[in-house]
Amino acid sequence: MVLYRSGLDPWADPLATLQRIQNEVNRAFGGARPRTAPEFPPLNVWRGENGVIVVAEVPGVTLEDLEITVHQNTLTVRGRREPGVTEDRVTFHRREREFGAFARTLTLPFNVDPDQVRAQAHAGILTIELPRPEAEKPKRIEIRTA
Repeated sequence: MVLYRSGLDPWADPLATLQRIQNEVNRAFGGARPRTAPEFPPLNVWRGENGVIVVAEVPGVTLEDLEITVHQNTLTVRGRREPGVTEDRVTFHRREREFGAFARTLTLPFNVDPDQVRAQAHAGILTIELPRPEAEKPKRIEIRTA
């Protein structure tokens, strides 16, 4: 049961009442919260003066099962992660690692020349370098005196 103390203004923070109700429900069910599956592969993206660097965690994925495509300002990383167990008669005690096909598509802040893109993988970490085209790099304009 949710109890509201007198003296609290429910309009001071419109979500405070909902938060209290959610906390009571979580407490009643042992603090269980719905679990959402994270997107795979997880990505970190950096943008600098010379381009964008994308780092993806792809443990357990062979290079033959990875495909990287670039079209204009869109990068797509797709592949397949195979299950570690291939036996037919197996009962999982716990299964937290996802497997199967995956794809992540990322919109880049500029068009990319696919011939300049470089990718390398080491210890389950995929690094993709997407250099900014020279035509799209900022140029310093010289100011002349009259």
